[in-house]
Amino acid sequence: MAPMVNTDDLTDARGVAELLGLSHANSVSLYQRRYPDMPRPIVRLGRGRPSLWLKPAVEHWVESRSR
Repeated sequence: MAPMVNTDDLTDARGVAELLGLSHANSVSLYQRRYPDMPRPIVRLGRGRPSLWLKPAVEHWVESRSR
């Protein structure tokens, strides 16, 4: 059985960019290449379609980097 996810905890690249303080959602992919420990999307709908991240995981990662 797949784990349950609260849909309120999902965010797209635009939301991740906002959490990271970035101006553009496209910059998220640069961060993923630069920081291998950055959370990865948990849902990939395919090329040209949105990917979704767990917002709490991204928030935790941002917090851990600011210490």
